Amino acid sequence: MNFEFSEIALEIRDQGRKYLAAQNCLPKVRAALEGNDAESDALWQGISDLGWTGAAIPEEYGGHGIGYEALCVIAEELGYSLAPVPFSSTAYLAAEALLATGSEEQKQAWLPKLASGEAKGTFALAEGVGALSPDAISARFVDGKLSGTKWPVADGDGADIAVVIARDGDDRIVQVLVDLSGPGVSRTALDTIDASRPQARIDFDATPASLLQSNEDPWDNVLSLLDRAAILTAFEEVGGTQACLDMATAYAKERNAFGRSIGSNQAIKHKLADVFVALELARSNAYLGALRLVSGDRDLTLVAATARVSSIQAFVMASSENIQTHGGIGFTWDADPQLYFRRANALALGLGPLAFWKDRLITALQRRPQD
Repeated sequence: MNFEFSEIALEIRDQGRKYLAAQNCLPKVRAALEGNDAESDALWQGISDLGWTGAAIPEEYGGHGIGYEALCVIAEELGYSLAPVPFSSTAYLAAEALLATGSEEQKQAWLPKLASGEAKGTFALAEGVGALSPDAISARFVDGKLSGTKWPVADGDGADIAVVIARDGDDRIVQVLVDLSGPGVSRTALDTIDASRPQARIDFDATPASLLQSNEDPWDNVLSLLDRAAILTAFEEVGGTQACLDMATAYAKERNAFGRSIGSNQAIKHKLADVFVALELARSNAYLGALRLVSGDRDLTLVAATARVSSIQAFVMASSENIQTHGGIGFTWDADPQLYFRRANALALGLGPLAFWKDRLITALQRRPQD
């Protein structure tokens, strides 16, 4: 079985690595944490100009039609560089939801704008703290108007459109598309651990919206969308884990204490070895997820949940051990390890908490045919 990416995907990965390294994203992350988004906006424009936002969108809708391979390698490089851009909300969620369930009119209206980076999208599912389930949905879509509150919404403060999960007049779960510049929309930025990937509260008051259609159960569509996004997010977390390991290893080699590098101490070696093992496990699961995405396997739950659980655990662990390896300066504002710790914990909650994905993993294993 070949787990290597195609030649064009590898070229995109090399392009992304060089571009993001030249952009030096960590100062941009720090600026975003301090409330200055100007540099993040310029980075978003640069990424859009490279065609990344339209990588998996078909050519008939203004994209490049390269597919999930391109999104996977781009996600890993974005995770490694910690780029403060709304790429996941736009490419993994909003664009994917439109492709899966949007009408031809909706696709023609918005996918070209998402592909070019002219518009940003988001996906509004949660309504506060609690489990992700149909029972937690109370927003209402009646007679073409949406009312209710969604929070937290990733990148919701700057998004142009949102795919929102709500209930119709018959109390059924539906997906609706909302132009966030329309009437009845109120947005409030939320305080979060990582302001470079902001979250918002969005209130809808009789806001015009259009229904997304599908022959499948709408909640099944939501879960399928989350499964695909989980695999792509796993690549971001793999990239971030690799960056933490590289940063900690480099510091351990150059930092001297009592006449020798701290990397020569067995305790440090064990820490970094544990991170490496967690990284390779997460990478293997992410690669299997990519293989299933590319093959069009409709039953993604098991591989998506496995990739999600292992990548969350790897990135959170790596970011914590990176801080510990840096010692007394590791947790300070001026040091960079805290930036990865923030992102690791933000991504760990972005598509539902770890417990949600562990439950999906256990359920998928229980349903798996026994040999």
